[in-house]
Amino acid sequence: MISRSFISRNGRLALRKQCGSHPANCRGLAAPATGSFQYQTGEAAGVKIASRDLTGPTTTLAVVAKAGTRYSTLPGLSDGLELYAFKSTSKRSALRITREAELLGSELFSYHSRENLVIGAKFLRGDLPYFAELLAEVITKTRYTAHEYQEEVLPLMKLSQKKLFGNTKETAVDSAHGLAFHHGLGAPLHPGSGTVLDKYMDSDIINAYSSVAYQKSNFAVVANGADYGELSKWVGEFFEEDFQAPNKDIPKFEAPASKYYGGEARTAHDKGNAMVIAFPGSPSFTAGSSYKPEIAVLAALMGGESSIKWSPGFSYLAKSTAEHPGAHLSTNHAAYSDAGLLYTTITGSADHIRSASAEVVKTLKKIAAGEASKEDVTKAVASAKFKALESGQSLDTGLELTGTGLIQGGKAYQLDEIAKGIDGVTGDQVKKIAKTLLDGKASVSTAGDLFVLPYAEEIGLKI
Repeated sequence: MISRSFISRNGRLALRKQCGSHPANCRGLAAPATGSFQYQTGEAAGVKIASRDLTGPTTTLAVVAKAGTRYSTLPGLSDGLELYAFKSTSKRSALRITREAELLGSELFSYHSRENLVIGAKFLRGDLPYFAELLAEVITKTRYTAHEYQEEVLPLMKLSQKKLFGNTKETAVDSAHGLAFHHGLGAPLHPGSGTVLDKYMDSDIINAYSSVAYQKSNFAVVANGADYGELSKWVGEFFEEDFQAPNKDIPKFEAPASKYYGGEARTAHDKGNAMVIAFPGSPSFTAGSSYKPEIAVLAALMGGESSIKWSPGFSYLAKSTAEHPGAHLSTNHAAYSDAGLLYTTITGSADHIRSASAEVVKTLKKIAAGEASKEDVTKAVASAKFKALESGQSLDTGLELTGTGLIQGGKAYQLDEIAKGIDGVTGDQVKKIAKTLLDGKASVSTAGDLFVLPYAEEIGLKI
């Protein structure tokens, strides 16, 4: 039998010989990746653009328009505009767009959030000119036909209503936003089941809404995996065309500054149980001086979910609710252009939600009292930093956040500046913000078995 020492000694010798004869091919572990995660920004044809030239064979290109539910003048407009993406235009039919995209091996997508409508494509790097032209065509030449609305757009909107009604978690999150912000950011992400779409919506109204949503001042073009010079060239060529004049019946998208209110809402539901406990958060990094990185650290410290397999993790809620296996907790922070919402979602059996919700308040009081150890805060800073950087590195999230920053204030989502801000958070800052949240009003939304699920006052919250 050959000894391990013999294998190890000869393996090292072979490796030295290999590196000596082929030095160019010899690299160590964890070599730095090429390409930049910083966005280069500018303008082309009057359109704000940003590009992050990541090394790789594919590109993601998107139009990010300030046309989310915050700016909808009627229920369902953002949904309708999203669903009309890549339908028939004055130059191409929807079938032709689909077939050409398939021949190029690409992926087309559209979605909306509370603030934005995102329309984009993922494709091979060399196909940038085609997809720059296609996106310009989608936002300037879509026909908004009545038959496509009746046969494809409206049925999908009604299906999303049914899907939302059956999801107690999303119902509670939507309700918590409504309690926190009322109008604007408080508008539901999708029309509720009680909304009669035919009363508010048709193809002509969506067309009128698009004329304001797709004005050059209201959107940005963002790319991942594209050279800035190439992006500027093709945007300058294809987005130069005349845009539709804004419809006079649709007001300009200038929502008032978000204001936090707070309150409580309870909805009886037979499809499950969910409870959302929310507090005012921080705007996005792109908001500038009003950005508060300590909110992200507080969210990580409270936690509820573990990122380590077979371990409850370090977060306080994961540890304190281990005795309530029938409840699932997750703390998140939703950051918007001028506001944010820090919220903990609890789902599961009504009895376990009742006991777990009390633990959420106890945990926040513990942090506000300065009982969080230095080690735990250090772990929370590292976790918050990782999540922020991973989110910004993500193609979809980075595109939307950068697009929002360019439209609202001309600032891109830069990863190194975000990391620096989170690294500077101290335990005292986390303690101070936790105390501020407890002293203010919470937004508590409950859906499910209301006979068992608690009121906010019963678990020690101010409403």
